[in-house]
Amino acid sequence: MEHDALRHFLERPDFWGIVSIPIVAAIVTWIHVWLAMKMVFQPLEFIGYKPWYLGWQGIIPRKAGRMAGIIVDNALEKLGSVETFFSECQPEEVARQIALYVREHAEEISDDVMQQHSPVLWDNLPRDARQMVVRALRRHAKAVSSNILKDLEAHVSDYIDLRQMVVRRMMEDKQLLVSMFQEVGHKEIQFIINSSFWIGMLFGLVQAGLWVILPYGYGLPLYGAALGYLTNWVALTLVFEPVNPIRLGSKRWGWTLQGLFLRRQQEVSEMFAELTAREVLSIQNFMQEMFYGPRRERTRALMQRHIRPLLEGLAVRGAALLTMGPRAYADLKLNLVDTVVEASLRPLSDPELNRVHGQLLRRSLSSRMQQMSSQEFQGLLRPAFQEDEWILITMGAVMGFIAGWLQLLLGFH
Repeated sequence: MEHDALRHFLERPDFWGIVSIPIVAAIVTWIHVWLAMKMVFQPLEFIGYKPWYLGWQGIIPRKAGRMAGIIVDNALEKLGSVETFFSECQPEEVARQIALYVREHAEEISDDVMQQHSPVLWDNLPRDARQMVVRALRRHAKAVSSNILKDLEAHVSDYIDLRQMVVRRMMEDKQLLVSMFQEVGHKEIQFIINSSFWIGMLFGLVQAGLWVILPYGYGLPLYGAALGYLTNWVALTLVFEPVNPIRLGSKRWGWTLQGLFLRRQQEVSEMFAELTAREVLSIQNFMQEMFYGPRRERTRALMQRHIRPLLEGLAVRGAALLTMGPRAYADLKLNLVDTVVEASLRPLSDPELNRVHGQLLRRSLSSRMQQMSSQEFQGLLRPAFQEDEWILITMGAVMGFIAGWLQLLLGFH
């Protein structure tokens, strides 16, 4: 009886069509998942004819502002405040580096400012008088830079909007945002792609069985759409679910079931902290934001308060006022602030300085992430990954429908 049923099945005219169903399902699933992962990240800019929406831009680059906002809201702001991040960059050491640079380049800075505003006065000043200005700048550099950084640290949220800073940084450099997602989630992305073949094969067997039982005309495309949808949903779900580890089987022969992303909490924490400290919350980025960001006028006003006494105490003040007039002298003070700002940023762009201070922030961020519960950890980055999962799942359904239709046309007619 069983042999008769097997022989009858083998002799079916659509036998090879049925055999092809799981194979085609596996291949098509792998292709559309691989393509979907590419479309999440690339291209960085829209390619096509935008007025008619004919074209494509990677999901993450297209929503760079929203994605960056999610990272701030769900990760950075839960790991610390802007005050915490800034203090962990050791402002006192930053002040020391700025002071060293100003002392080494005091003559150049003095020359630059005075030549712009009063070259005649500066050129006709006795050498001793000019050296007095240079010495005063060197002598007060440490105290002035230290006082400025202390004031900035004490009220850093007045000078930096963390959310705005991160969003703008990632909007300007979409590749940075893409790299963060790719590096932090590279194992999950690879798992989704690799597992899709076998999940597609498994659901393809179900699809073949359904066709044998109910071989009606539109069955293959409909089965393919439903199973394509399920394939992507299962692959994505396995990355983040279950949240808490579930033990299956005995201690000796069983295994622990938990979302792949959550099982890598220690590793992901290290990678996220490293990227954030190096590329987002670096000393250079903080100071750039303070000096050139939307709240730069507040920073300049603070610097003027600290630099004004230095200028007021110089021996050349009287001569400068007489030669230049009050308005030009006021402009000179503003220009000195701008020159000091530019001079301050030069040592802060040093890669080694940023690397050393980035390590301090990295360890702090990583430690806080690693100590979180699985539920808290999932809440940090899950919303960003979850933003457009529906596109990937829907793509699975569409590709499954197309594959089923092609099978119907090529394998069963």
